[in-house]
Amino acid sequence: MLKKLSSLLDWVSGLSCRQMAVVAALMLVAGLGGYLLLRPAPRQAGDFLPAQPVEGETEADISRLTVHVAGAVMHPGVVLLEPGARVMDAVQQAGGPLPDADLDSLNLAQPVRDGQKITVPRKGEDAGAQGGTQSQSENRVNLNTAGKEDLERLPGIGPTLAQRILDYREANGGFHSVEELRKVSGIGPKKFEEIKELVEI
Repeated sequence: MLKKLSSLLDWVSGLSCRQMAVVAALMLVAGLGGYLLLRPAPRQAGDFLPAQPVEGETEADISRLTVHVAGAVMHPGVVLLEPGARVMDAVQQAGGPLPDADLDSLNLAQPVRDGQKITVPRKGEDAGAQGGTQSQSENRVNLNTAGKEDLERLPGIGPTLAQRILDYREANGGFHSVEELRKVSGIGPKKFEEIKELVEI
């Protein structure tokens, strides 16, 4: 090994400056070529794929609102609605109202929420008893779906205050908590205490 190294050094020392420059250039080219051959291939743009939806589920399905429409409609059941849909859209998606449907008891312009249940009562029925604007389990008034007449059934809530509640709901995209009712002009601490157990969202 030492003899080979000594012979290589003797050979290099015998080269002219021009020959040494050629040898150095050849070694550089050989090293660069080896690097290009051995380095890993760069990642292509197609290698980075976005997350895919669950099999059988499209992006449109994920963004849609799932709403249960019951009562006096042609096809009661669960419907899918586009974001920003209103109660009237849910009723139409369920086949439209029956001839005896009492649409005046609903706020048809109210934006719907994902997971919401909308019950269309029949004329002459108590909307609250049927669950159209109130909770079936506790018979509470739903602040996000109640009509003006439903709100007026609450103690201390007359036509003017009921309209203020509806106006606040429309301006703010619905109530997000029962406590938010305190923000409505005219509902003080005492009145809120009287009705807080009678309402829900």
